[in-house]
Amino acid sequence: MTETTTGGTARTPEIRIASEVIATLRKDLITDAFAYRPLPLVQTPGRIARRLPQGIRRYAPYKRHVAVAVLAFFVGLVTLNTQSGAWGDLGQITMALLAATPVLMTLVRPVGAWWAAMAMTVVLAGVSGGYNWPWTGGSFLSYIAVMVLVTLRTGPRVAAWMWALTLALGAAISILFNGQWGSNLPEMAVTSAFALAIASSIQIRRHAKAEVSAQQEVTAVERDKRTLLEERTTIARELHDVVAHHMSVVAIQAEAAPYRVKNPPPELEAAFVTIRENAVAALTELRRVLGVVRSADYEAPDAPQPTLASLDGLLANVREAGLHVEKTVTGAVRELPQGVELSAYRIIQEALSNALRHAPGAAARVEVSYVLGGLGIRIVNEAATGDARPSPGAGHGITGMRERVAMLEGEMTAGRTAAGGYEVSVFIPVPIRPEPVTEPEPEPREGSV
Repeated sequence: MTETTTGGTARTPEIRIASEVIATLRKDLITDAFAYRPLPLVQTPGRIARRLPQGIRRYAPYKRHVAVAVLAFFVGLVTLNTQSGAWGDLGQITMALLAATPVLMTLVRPVGAWWAAMAMTVVLAGVSGGYNWPWTGGSFLSYIAVMVLVTLRTGPRVAAWMWALTLALGAAISILFNGQWGSNLPEMAVTSAFALAIASSIQIRRHAKAEVSAQQEVTAVERDKRTLLEERTTIARELHDVVAHHMSVVAIQAEAAPYRVKNPPPELEAAFVTIRENAVAALTELRRVLGVVRSADYEAPDAPQPTLASLDGLLANVREAGLHVEKTVTGAVRELPQGVELSAYRIIQEALSNALRHAPGAAARVEVSYVLGGLGIRIVNEAATGDARPSPGAGHGITGMRERVAMLEGEMTAGRTAAGGYEVSVFIPVPIRPEPVTEPEPEPREGSV
């Protein structure tokens, strides 16, 4: 099977594969080979860095740069001691710098550093002789170090290209000089193969670990969003039941009110009819909009929604489950809006459930404060005691509580206490209802019966 190019020339599969290989080589090692790609700093300090003094710890992000610099110095030192001295001390120092330069270049231009290492190999091979040729002792170490560092910064595909071109370079030099000196190409081929295999595995593992971490972050965000939507759905269902009940009562009372007054004026009857029509229309719209959040198998509860009056039953159930809990109520107990009562009940229920899961065997305390501007709730549990192990939960109960508090424009704080327990504090503002003003009855006049 052949392909036809734009000009009408048929391309065989062999030519197509060769062109793809050349394109890959050009992309990996030629295009922007000397582009500026600085080595990134270390973002999270390791265990050793966290134990260092503060003055030294601030330089911990540069630890990889320091490691490369030390490696370059070691390469230069080895080259200085192994290179022949035919060129004198200045020549040896120059050769040492030539061997160390590609290692340092990996900090800013990794692919370009490998090309510099190839050039360094040719230069040092041209001025050296002996059995270790074309890679002398220093250039051999420098070349291996550069290939490993470039692989750690790029990937296995670039490593494969470097290894193949290294074999081509060694073979070309050996053929060019007709084996005048002994070639150490086999040693370079085997050593570089093992080194690149190890570096590639490290790079693959690092890349896979980064992908897993990124996926876990995305999963955690999606899980939080899903939990938030589920909690909002639950709140919408409960509010639907509460508001629908009140709107139904308004509609019924508006319809029955004219019959409770003898000979009501037409204006009053028309007003009650308008109230009933608006209540029915609002109820219909409410059921249509909020009804979409109900699942197919959702059924409205037969029993009324719980309030703070049902708190004793909740605490009794929690005590039966093994949590010792005490309740304290301060302030003048009064009836609050049903939405506030329901949310307060659910918040206490979720906080006690968290205490049961995460602090088995501990004692808890529930404080409900009726204050002038609203309702205060505080749930505190001690640290887990005994041999009981905490059971893992979904970890989104706090999210649901914050959503309920935010819906009522309240404030909430949650966190660990100094004793190792956990505390949830909530304040829900409740507007004060004005008391109905009753006019005093007129005093009877004198002489009236």
